[in-house]
Formats: sequence, C-alpha cells, structure tokens
Amino acid sequence: MAVTDLANELETMAAQLEQSGEYRVLRRLARRPDLEPARHDVLRQGLFVDVETTGLDPVNDEIIELAMVPFTYTQDGRLLSTGEAFQSFREPGKPIPTEVTALTGISDAMVAGASILPEDVTSFVAPASFVVAHNASFDRRFLERFCDVFTTKAWGCSMSQVDWAASGFEGVKLAYLAGAAGFFYDRHRAVHDCYAAIELLARVHAGAEQPALAQLLEHARMPTWRIWAENSPFDFKDLLKGRGYRWNGEPVSGPRSWYIDVPEGHREAELAFLKAEIYQGDVNLITRRISAYDRFSDRCA
Repeated sequence: MAVTDLANELETMAAQLEQSGEYRVLRRLARRPDLEPARHDVLRQGLFVDVETTGLDPVNDEIIELAMVPFTYTQDGRLLSTGEAFQSFREPGKPIPTEVTALTGISDAMVAGASILPEDVTSFVAPASFVVAHNASFDRRFLERFCDVFTTKAWGCSMSQVDWAASGFEGVKLAYLAGAAGFFYDRHRAVHDCYAAIELLARVHAGAEQPALAQLLEHARMPTWRIWAENSPFDFKDLLKGRGYRWNGEPVSGPRSWYIDVPEGHREAELAFLKAEIYQGDVNLITRRISAYDRFSDRCA
C-alpha cells in the first residue's frame, strides 16, 4: 500500500472514531505548510526560543540546550512560514542534576564536549524583530545572561499574553495546550517545544476571531506601568493581594514591596487608589514604564 493511501486510510479511521463521540484522536504534529503573503502585507521576522537548564536560577544555573525557530508573520498576526531551526547542547560547569535529567532526558553524556558560541547565537538572532518564548520570564533571564543580543529585542510570552482560558483551555502548560488542541509531539526536546508553540500561535482557537499570535502581539505592544506600594501598611496586605498586587520578596530591580503592573491608561487611577485607600494621604511612589524591550527581564524582576 502506498504511503499516501495508508495516510488517507488512517485519517478516515480517525474521523470515524471522532464522529462516534466515544473517542478523541490526537494527531502527531506536522510542520505546517508555508502560506503566501497577500500583496499589501507588511512582513516581520519572529523567533521562537526555548531553553533547557540545570535549574531555575538564572544566576547560578546554566543552559544545557538551546533551540530557536525563526518564523515570518504579518503585522496583524498571521503566521506565514517557519525557517530552519537552530538547536544545540551545551556542557555545563558541573554535572546535570538527576532530577533535571529525569525531566528533560538530557544526560551528562549527551552534552559532553558540546558548546554554544555566543557569536553564532548573535548571528542567528539578528534578523528577528520579535522573540517569543513559552514562559518568557524564565527563558529571557537565562538568555540575556548568555548573549547580549537578546537584550536588544522585543519579547512576548505565549503562555501569559494569550487568553487561553477564553478559548476553553483549562491550563497553560505547553503539552496540555497541544493535547487540548488535538495534537501531540515529542516532548523534552527544546526544538519540538518551539514547533508546538508556533502551531498553537498560528491557529484561530474556539471563541476567537484571530490567530493566537495576533492576541500575543496586541498585548506585547501595549506599554504597562509597574507601581510599587513601598512601605504600605501591613494591615492592607490582603487588600493589595486581592487587587492583584504581588510581593517582590527577592528583588533584583525595585524595592522589597508589593507591586502591580497596570495598562498605561490605568496608571493615574491606581495611584489615586493607593493614596486614598492604602496610604490615606499624599505619597510619592516608585513607578516604571515597561515595554516589550524589557518586560520579562531582570530589569523588571
């Protein structure tokens, strides 16, 4: 039987199972076909990145795998094509913890003698105007320490800057999103994670009128203001927490205090709330405007 005939037969069987209402079929992720741009499309070059590391601390832990997949998209968020990927292992300065090997499948033997040259990374990243990661606050902090080119790029996060819940997703982990969207892929390889996330961003999900990438771009382009409620009275901590404030317990940037990020148009109203309800008087508070060029970095940690 020819490969094409077998594929058609399997797809017919999968469709029959789904139509029965008793089964749900997951299809293996295939690289999506390239789309032709419309005549007046404004094209941009994006880059999806993913790292595997020896731990969660970007100061003391190290990158052991880096994958980057370039993609072309339109200004309004349609993903047209992907390019050839960059993928490489890197031997860290100390043995990979056993729990990391269990999670990622990456062993000391796999990375022995391997390196990632910052100049190669710089050359690969240079054409991109926009970098995306699934949990950008993790990947960006590691990558900016590894290679300065990442500090010059606008960043977005496919985990936090897409309203997955509005489309019926009950979680935001990449493997869950893929399964809920009807496909599976080989996990624990950084490059596969990149292609899976790109596929999710390219789709128009339930209840949406545009691809997920368009929503991500809209949020990434929107400036926000970080407001620190420094020295706020302890008795009001629950009120602040309930309003969406978070505690900056180990500050890299900013004071050890409660803080919140608000849209640019809400800055004055939030300051007025703090003065009236929390400090009950006039107070000078630290604020900072945040854009895609520093969001998710240590500069906004």
